[in-house]
Amino acid sequence: MKMQWNMLVKARLKELGITQEKLSERLGITQGAVAHWLNKRREPSLEQISQILKAVGLDKLTLHSDGTLEYPDSVISNVTQIDIQPFDKRRFPVLSSVQAGAWTEAVEPYSTIEADEWYITTERTSDRCFWLRVQGDSMTSATGVSFPEDTLVLVDTFRDAENGSLVVAKLTDVNEATFKKLVIDAGQKFLKPLNPAYPTLPINGNCKIIGVVVDAKLKLI
Repeated sequence: MKMQWNMLVKARLKELGITQEKLSERLGITQGAVAHWLNKRREPSLEQISQILKAVGLDKLTLHSDGTLEYPDSVISNVTQIDIQPFDKRRFPVLSSVQAGAWTEAVEPYSTIEADEWYITTERTSDRCFWLRVQGDSMTSATGVSFPEDTLVLVDTFRDAENGSLVVAKLTDVNEATFKKLVIDAGQKFLKPLNPAYPTLPINGNCKIIGVVVDAKLKLI
């Protein structure tokens, strides 16, 4: 089946929780240009379309010269054309807090080939994910959602962080990544532990959000 590339990309952005602003940052172009292209007010070149598709993980589809994409019928059977079926199971590596912190500084993300542990997720994610093992009890809560020590959390570095998102961040004065809840209040951002015994940290240009937690695993044995 053939579908217009911009329809698939918009559906893909919604699926991954990625804004046009975030996509424009990844592509190194203005948000206005992305909006014009996705809404068909202007036509990008095939090379530019290819770059957009690669940025959202659709680069394995066949792009035709008329701007349509060859999309297998089996993938979108019984759903509307702009829907995308869930991915198959994906495996991502476990990084240490130091390796995760270095993610923001490396020219290329940490080489997953060197990772010793890999775990599967069935969540819809980008290709730029890793698992992080929770250290300490700052994210342990007596009520509601809780992440005890040794819980594995899956960090999607391509997902936009919003108020209430569980995020992994790198503070400028430490060489490790930290796992906290992002709180935005009156324009001010904070990193809030779920454990009330720990202090809430204001963000004043002193940290970099690495990614958003989209899955978690805890071994019972």
